[in-house]
Amino acid sequence: MTEDTPIAVDVVSDVMCPWCYIGKRRLESALAQLPDIKVAVRWHPFQLDPTLPKEGKDRQTYLNDKFGGPERAQGIYHKISDAGRQEGIDFAFDKIKVSPNTLDSHRLILWSRADDLQDEVVERLFKAYFQDGDDLTKPETLVKIADEAGMQSDLVDQLLETDSDLEKTKQQIARAQELGVSGVPCFIIDGRFVIAGAEKPETIVAAIRHAEETRTSDPEAVSQ
Repeated sequence: MTEDTPIAVDVVSDVMCPWCYIGKRRLESALAQLPDIKVAVRWHPFQLDPTLPKEGKDRQTYLNDKFGGPERAQGIYHKISDAGRQEGIDFAFDKIKVSPNTLDSHRLILWSRADDLQDEVVERLFKAYFQDGDDLTKPETLVKIADEAGMQSDLVDQLLETDSDLEKTKQQIARAQELGVSGVPCFIIDGRFVIAGAEKPETIVAAIRHAEETRTSDPEAVSQ
């Protein structure tokens, strides 16, 4: 490994996880404080609820089933909204009509890596779901996001009609679980240090600096 080799930050997340959106903002804030360190951010899949059908589930039904009623759900999401505002995110939970199965979203993120567009695609997926209330189970939603991010949207449209990389995505999720990831976001820094949860930027800064100071070889991080 040379001094020019970036520190790898592997982010395990799910696009239907609001704390992952907050975690992305906190990571961005941390990286802005580290202009002297080269960092390569890579996104990896996780599913908070793999039991959701391909077409998703009515949002209100999902919340009632998960939290036992709207009152408890409102209390939890009120706290998330407050945390989001501190990071410049205006969550619009009331706009969300469908809780999605996110496998196709993760396939899109996987494909976007070839064009070095993961960050753009992840950002647009979060915004589409949490701020615009878009249905991420709809192919047209994902094709639009791909197009806006600069991907070959016609190719994405064709791939979404197939099972291309579906098994690979599931295997990557299983791999993360084998590594001990049970909740997201999870930041794996230089393949050696793990930050579980949307920690404050200063925590991420300290971990990346420590990784830079102590690295000796190129690590094998999350399965690519």
